[in-house]
Amino acid sequence: MRVLVTGAAGFIGFHVVQALLARGDEVFGIDNLNDYYDVELKEARIGKLAPHENFTFRQIDISDCDAVLPFAQAGFTHIVHLAAQAGVRYSLQNPFAYVSSNLMGQVVMQELARHTPNLQHFVYASSSSVYGGNKKVPFAVGDPVTQPVSLYAATKCADELMAYTYAHLYRIPTTGLRFFTVYGPWGRPDMAAYIFTRKILADGPIPVFNHGKMRRDFTYIDDIVAGVLAALDKPPADNGAEPPAALYNLGNSKAEDLTRFIALLESALGKKAIVDLQPMQPGDVPETYADIEATTRDLGFRPATSLDEGIPKFVEWYRSYHGV
Repeated sequence: MRVLVTGAAGFIGFHVVQALLARGDEVFGIDNLNDYYDVELKEARIGKLAPHENFTFRQIDISDCDAVLPFAQAGFTHIVHLAAQAGVRYSLQNPFAYVSSNLMGQVVMQELARHTPNLQHFVYASSSSVYGGNKKVPFAVGDPVTQPVSLYAATKCADELMAYTYAHLYRIPTTGLRFFTVYGPWGRPDMAAYIFTRKILADGPIPVFNHGKMRRDFTYIDDIVAGVLAALDKPPADNGAEPPAALYNLGNSKAEDLTRFIALLESALGKKAIVDLQPMQPGDVPETYADIEATTRDLGFRPATSLDEGIPKFVEWYRSYHGV
C-alpha cells in the first residue's frame, strides 16, 4: 500500500503510521504542527518516524486546498484522514479552528480522494462525541446523532454526512471510525491521563468534573490502531445500490468510573491525587460506552488491553519522556 496519513504528528496518527511502516507499507504523512498543544511533542513523534526509509513527511494544513490537491497524482492507494481540531472544551474558545480544520479540511481531503486515480479506500476519524446526550447505552452506530452538545461534536456529525455524500456521488469506498476516549503512550496533553499525571506528580489539584460522576469508555491506543488497520484493509463493497460507506465504533466496550481511572493512576504513580470536584462542563457528557458488535463482526475487532494494563504503560512512558 501507498498510504497518505493526515495528522501524522498527532497521537493516533503517529501510532497508525508506526503500525503501517512495521508491516511494510509506504507512508506519506502530513500535519500542520499547530500549537493547540506542545509542538515539541508533535516534533518528537515525527522524529521517531523520520528515520524510516518508507516514511515521508510534509508540514501542510489540510484546509489548504492548493497545497493538498496536487497530491492527487502521488499514487496513493489509501487515505487515512486523522487530522482534526480536537477537544470539546477548546471549541467554546476558538470555534473558527474547528470550522477550518474539521469542515473545510474534511471537504479538501474528500476532494483529494475524489481526484486520486485508483484510490481503494478513504478512512476518516469521527468521534464518540457524535452521540451527544443520548441516554441509551451502550452507544450503537445506528443510534441517532442529531443532538450534538458541542461544536466539536457537530463538526464530526457533519463530517460523517459529507463522507456519505461523497461515497454516494463518486462511489468512493469510505469508512468512518468513532473513537472512544483514547489514551496511552505519546498521548495528548489536553486529555485526562496526561493532565492528571502531570498534576499528581506536581502535587497540584486535578479537576474532576460533574463531581466525579463520570464514566468513560477508555480505549488503549494499540487497540485503536488495530481497529484502524482492520478497517483500512476491508473497504465497504459497492453493490451498486447503497453508497460504499461504513461507520464503526472503536472502543473498549466498557464504561469505567472516572474515580477508578484516578485510583489506577495513583497506584501507578505511587502518589495520592488532590481532587478538585467541579460541576459538569458545557459540551461534556456524563458517560460514553461503545457497542462494538458490528465492529467485531465485520472487522474482527477485539480490544485486548484493560485499563489496569494500560494505565501503568502510559505512566511508564510519561516518566521516561519527561524524565521524572
